[in-house]
Amino acid sequence: MASKTLKSSYTKTGRVKPLHLKKGDLVRVITGKRADRGREGKIIEVFPERQRVIVEGVNRITKHTKPTQNATGSTPGGIVVTEAPMHVSNVMLVVEHEGAKVVTRVGYTRVAIEKTRADGTTSKGFRSVRVARKTGEEI
Repeated sequence: MASKTLKSSYTKTGRVKPLHLKKGDLVRVITGKRADRGREGKIIEVFPERQRVIVEGVNRITKHTKPTQNATGSTPGGIVVTEAPMHVSNVMLVVEHEGAKVVTRVGYTRVAIEKTRADGTTSKGFRSVRVARKTGEEI
């Protein structure tokens, strides 16, 4: 079965667009289930091709699993509670600013850096840095 993909997650060249959120970011759920709305958690896993993220402790579901046995051992069956993926538009980045948590969008700036080559010479270059839009601080 082919994986379900969204056309909007791909560029014209067929590459997957990068997401503004990364693994380990602290996020707040802004829409979704009433029980999950407003909750915060760290991103456990990111799926850029499906535009989805798994947030720790949010969007928990129950799975009914059968007992299995393989060469590495056996897993008992039963009801397992786990986090399910949710769309990236349903979460917003949270940053710490002056001791308070601030919900913000993500921006990018170009920062000049000095690169050192293998032969010891240096050159100037640029790198893209993620920035919190509300505070202006680097993430």
